[in-house]
Amino acid sequence: MLVDDHKHARQAMQGIIQVDPKFEIVCEASNGEEAVALAETWMPDLILMDINMPKLGGLEATKLIKEKFPYVKIVMVTVSDGITDLFEAIKKGAQGYLLKNLNPASWHEYLHAVVIDEAPMSREVALRLLKEFSTIKDTIPEKSPLTGREKEILEYVARGSSNRDISVSLGISEHTVKNHLKNILHKLHLDNRVQLMRYAYDKGWFKGRL
Repeated sequence: MLVDDHKHARQAMQGIIQVDPKFEIVCEASNGEEAVALAETWMPDLILMDINMPKLGGLEATKLIKEKFPYVKIVMVTVSDGITDLFEAIKKGAQGYLLKNLNPASWHEYLHAVVIDEAPMSREVALRLLKEFSTIKDTIPEKSPLTGREKEILEYVARGSSNRDISVSLGISEHTVKNHLKNILHKLHLDNRVQLMRYAYDKGWFKGRL
């Protein structure tokens, strides 16, 4: 589902998405209220959501949709890379964040990674988020239920590393990295990498270490 209050913006997203045969656009919404209603009607797997819209903004719409349909993956699409918007999007349950001025090839690569829960976050964004979390919340480090190897992998994820980067750095196969990540997510009762990074910061596991 494509959600944006500007028709031309939706057409631009449509042009990018339709090039990739693995994606099918099932519906479009011009504001957050429509997005919430259409999500229930169409049950999309992935939603591209603008942030600033009339009636109901993208952040609040994301929160409402994720409460009803946790399985839906939502990627915020915006012209701004402001850390406040990114932080709020993650708090509301978004899985990703795309800038409208990125080239189409980057969109396809990133969205495919989001769909299979392998979308890394850039190191720059990871560090900015860490700073924001540290400012907002002074947590006391909590004992981690993870093994030493799982902690290593989690630190790489928090730095924005991809599965391939992690496999090369640790000298293990990409398949092994994926299995470790599945175990980590299962142990912590989380669904994806973004939730994982936020959880680690909230628990104070990496404060000052990135």
